[in-house]
This record gives sequence, C-alpha cells and structure tokens, in this order.
Amino acid sequence: MTPSFRSRRFWLPHPLFSLFLALLWLLMVNEVSVAHALLGLALGVVIPRVTHAFWPEEAKIRRPLPLLRYLLVLLVDILRSNLVVALRILRPARHLRPGFFTYPLTLDDDFAITILASTISLTPGTVSIHYDAKANTLLVHALHLEDEAETIAGIRERYEQPLREIFR
Repeated sequence: MTPSFRSRRFWLPHPLFSLFLALLWLLMVNEVSVAHALLGLALGVVIPRVTHAFWPEEAKIRRPLPLLRYLLVLLVDILRSNLVVALRILRPARHLRPGFFTYPLTLDDDFAITILASTISLTPGTVSIHYDAKANTLLVHALHLEDEAETIAGIRERYEQPLREIFR
C-alpha cells in the first residue's frame, strides 16, 4: 500500500532519519542560520523520500529515551575526538600509530549495525571500512591505535550496548 500524497508517511517516510539529516547538515556546515536550517530540513525531507524504495523495512526503535542518551554521548564524543585529532595532527612531533582492527559485532539487526558503522565513521580518528556479514565483524581504521582491546571495549560500551538497548 503506497501512502497518499497528503499523508505524513508520503512526505516523511522516515521522520527520525529526516531529523538526523537536518542536524547532521548543521553540524557539517558548522554554522547555524535560517538558510542552513531550511536547507537541512529540505534535505531531511527529500533524501528519505527519494531513497524510501531502497529501505527494506522500518527501523523499530524500542526505547526512545536511550536513543537521546546515545545521541548526546555521540555529540560529546565527536567534539572531544575533533580536539584530540587536531592536537595530534598539529603537534610538531606526530607520534601517530595508525592501524586496522577487526571489531566483533554482537548486534544482529542490520539497521543497528549500520548506525554503529556510521557512528564509528562520524567520530574523528576512526573509519569503519568493511562489514563482513559471515563473520559478523567490522573492519575499522584508527588514526592512532594504542590498545586494540581497549578501543574495542570502548566502542562496545559507548555505542554497541546502547544500540542493543534501543533496537532490541
């Protein structure tokens, strides 16, 4: 059943994703103005509408309050990571230890895994590169990798466990 032109589902097939895109736009342009807010809202309406046919199913957020906590933790981590990466790059003696590591997933929901991979990539200094569905792992690159086990534990505690709670 396709939604009618007048329905909310037609214009906002994924309302949380629309809000996320609008906020992401404001973070990316690093300027809050009416024009950027309107453009962010327009992108938040157009992108989900155009890509709606490619979404296999609705994400089922079971607990919205942990989602708000997750977003706050992510925002703080993005800001903190920006400062850490900037300091590491601007230091005269750059003692960076870039490296790859395999992150073993405990999530089984495809949408939650996508959110986790995106979260890892949004946090400066790390990028999720490849998802191996058979092994249920993510290949991640870190700009500075001191302790792989500690990094994996941090991702599991700060991001994966809350996502498990949100989408269970």
